[in-house]
Amino acid sequence: MIKKVSVIGAGTMGNGIAHVFAQNEYDVTLIDISQEALDKAVATITKNLDRLITKEKISEETKLATLDRIATMTTIPEGVKDADLVVEAATENLDLKLKIFKQIDEAAPAKAILASNTSSISITQIASVTSRPEHVIGMHFMNPVPIMKLVEIIRGYSTSDKVTQTIMETSKSLSKVPVEVNDYPGFIANRILIPMINEAIYSLHEGVAGVSEIDTVMKLGMAHPMGPLQLADFIGLDVVLAICNVLHDGFGNPKYAPCPLLVNMVMAGKKGRKSGEGFYDYSTGSKDWIVAKTFC
Repeated sequence: MIKKVSVIGAGTMGNGIAHVFAQNEYDVTLIDISQEALDKAVATITKNLDRLITKEKISEETKLATLDRIATMTTIPEGVKDADLVVEAATENLDLKLKIFKQIDEAAPAKAILASNTSSISITQIASVTSRPEHVIGMHFMNPVPIMKLVEIIRGYSTSDKVTQTIMETSKSLSKVPVEVNDYPGFIANRILIPMINEAIYSLHEGVAGVSEIDTVMKLGMAHPMGPLQLADFIGLDVVLAICNVLHDGFGNPKYAPCPLLVNMVMAGKKGRKSGEGFYDYSTGSKDWIVAKTFC
């Protein structure tokens, strides 16, 4: 039975995952090498809980109890030593994830389930550096974690039925909707989403239409809540590029090759909302100044 959860990485996804587990009465240890990142994460969780109070979705008592269930640490061995479940939510970088999973495997209890929030990297490959591949699984939350209902549950080649069922039930206990998928590049969510975003960037690159026109077509014509270029900015253009590369390398199919415009923008430091500029400019809170045409 899962009671204690360790979350590695205090960024946007990590603090959201910690928030959701703690609000649903799990004891959470949030781990990051940066104390500043941990402090910022706790501040973000507090702010999001205050927003829920304002909307009358939770009480002040629930907020305080949620925060009381969250501890923070700057070292993995100490942070995972009592965990029933470890959820890794570090940067989407294979070498980093493999390094982290080696550390988790050495320090976490033998019974602990090791999960990755990766959006595209092979769970089987991640599991291969551990001594317990049957206990390794993908638990891909959607951003923003406290709001989005879907959790993509990815079975690696060796992931056991018992572990899969446990994580499916755990996800339901968070009021999420888990969907089980197999371990292929991009899984389901990003295998479908990222090529659509990449095609939208190609359409811009080739001068078929402008940024606002592309996004308007998809929002009003296809009932998408935001257009693909705005969504790319929200995800992070560096993350979109990384997933494109995973798909391209994994399948060896040229249809997954990232658009040169996307590559150039990332190299130029235009990573979307996180950097203040992508297909839209966010430096002054505006979403109206289109900057991508500069790179065409």
